[in-house]
Amino acid sequence: MTTGLTYATYQTQVAELAIVQSTSDTNFQAILPAMIDYAELRIIRDLDLLSTVSSSTALLSISTRQVSLPGFVTVQQINVITPAGTTNPDIGTRNPLTPTTKEVLDMLWRDVSSAAQPTRFAPFNQSTGGGVQTQNTFLVGPFPDSTYTIEVIGTQRPASLSATTTQTFISQNLPDLMIMASMVYISAYQRNFSGMASNDPNMPISYEEQYQTLLKGAGVEEARKKFQAAAWSSMSPAPAATPTRG
Repeated sequence: MTTGLTYATYQTQVAELAIVQSTSDTNFQAILPAMIDYAELRIIRDLDLLSTVSSSTALLSISTRQVSLPGFVTVQQINVITPAGTTNPDIGTRNPLTPTTKEVLDMLWRDVSSAAQPTRFAPFNQSTGGGVQTQNTFLVGPFPDSTYTIEVIGTQRPASLSATTTQTFISQNLPDLMIMASMVYISAYQRNFSGMASNDPNMPISYEEQYQTLLKGAGVEEARKKFQAAAWSSMSPAPAATPTRG
């Protein structure tokens, strides 16, 4: 069983692997946050981690088809909670909205005269919400005929590994991937990212190949968590059991 990485041990191990003089090296300290970002974002995007899925609630205002949802990178599902005025999804009824396009909403529900309980939604805009967090704006249709609570389910960016956040899901459960992704970045820092004027042109290739090898196993494990593995089960693929069960 892996013991994972904390910020201190991660900092030390990467420094040693990168042949940086010490963790107090000012150049290393300067690039460490960017290196961590690079490694974590690669892993999050490549694996679509189940650990990044979260939910929150927001309000749909009467006769207003636009709603903003802070904090989500991707939205997987939006539920309208009925009856209107119910704020806790668990004591109301979840009514999933069907994703569509804003053109469809504009064509089917052109104004508030057709106000009713919303049945569809469409992505409209995504911004940084004042530079602090992602702000997603969606349109719903029809225009709400009352004030409804909506439950939003989607992925969010987890806190990054740092001196204050000394361990994360990735550092504890995928430390091997994190080290390999970090080493690809370190190769660029050491000017070994290509075969031109580099000391070791094979250095980034070797780390990238190892990252891709580890990524395959992690991808299978992540699919098992979501029951998206062989035959939509949580079991590892078995070459001897290729035919699906009848």
